[in-house]
Amino acid sequence: MILPPAIRGWHRPLLASAALLFALALACAVGLFVDDRLLLGESVWVKPLKFGFAFGGYAVTLAWLLGRLRGARRFGWWVGAVFAVAGVLDVSAIAYAAARGTFSHFNVDTDPVARAVQTVFNVAIVPIMVAVLVVAVLVLVQRAGDRALTRALRIGLGLAVAGILVAIWLSGANGVTPRTVADANGHPVTMIGAHGVGDPDGSGMPLTHWSATGGDLRVPHFVGLHGVHALLLVTVLLGALASRLAWLRDERVRARLVGVAALGYTGVFAVLTWQARRGQSVVHPDQRTLAAFAGIAGFTLLAAGAVALLARRRPAPAGDS
Repeated sequence: MILPPAIRGWHRPLLASAALLFALALACAVGLFVDDRLLLGESVWVKPLKFGFAFGGYAVTLAWLLGRLRGARRFGWWVGAVFAVAGVLDVSAIAYAAARGTFSHFNVDTDPVARAVQTVFNVAIVPIMVAVLVVAVLVLVQRAGDRALTRALRIGLGLAVAGILVAIWLSGANGVTPRTVADANGHPVTMIGAHGVGDPDGSGMPLTHWSATGGDLRVPHFVGLHGVHALLLVTVLLGALASRLAWLRDERVRARLVGVAALGYTGVFAVLTWQARRGQSVVHPDQRTLAAFAGIAGFTLLAAGAVALLARRRPAPAGDS
């Protein structure tokens, strides 16, 4: 595979995996317009579309990150290869279930389609979780860039692991009592577990289809998984501002601001998890939830302001003129 010079050192199996996943996601996007079958009120292609883009984005991030590691590179290569294969298998199984008009997750039926999907999930999900955890440990024990970038990666991958752990709750969010729902073909399907709390199969929000009538564990799951991307964006923005603001040229200051952003983001993740577990929709927060968000916002702004104030009063390090 011939790669542009800018990404030549990135993990190739993960790049190939990302290309396949994005192609699959685009095919599912076409399916939204040419296939009118619905599962619980949404297109059968919504779930594989979202998973394709999410896994593809993660594959690109890990491909870049593993290319930056200085130690245990061979071990990291194999970990990345495991994620690449498992990610494609996982999303392909979801797309296969969509093509057959049935549920991929929480489906405990014993028909051939359900059993095939369950088998793939049993094979692929654990390696995906372990791969993310191992990469987080590799980043924890070595630097992958300057202080700000390294801090963003360490905390961001920790949030990803927390987001994965939230997903484990999904299977038991509503106990183990089976329920029967109709698939896109009108056939009854037995389901155990759900993403919703209080309203197991709730939806209503545009695009995401998160529940507007009950708690939805997909919200903190999504926020945790993509914490690394949010913190990387903060790092990029701080680096760009450093060209204009002299006090940001000290990497220690940028690292502190990334740490403040990470604390605020972690607080949001924790409140969203607490909110979902109480069966409360993310779009209908009560006073306790609003107070918690306000407290996090106030702390984050005050802490960031304190870091900025101290940095502006401190002389710039030698060589930063």
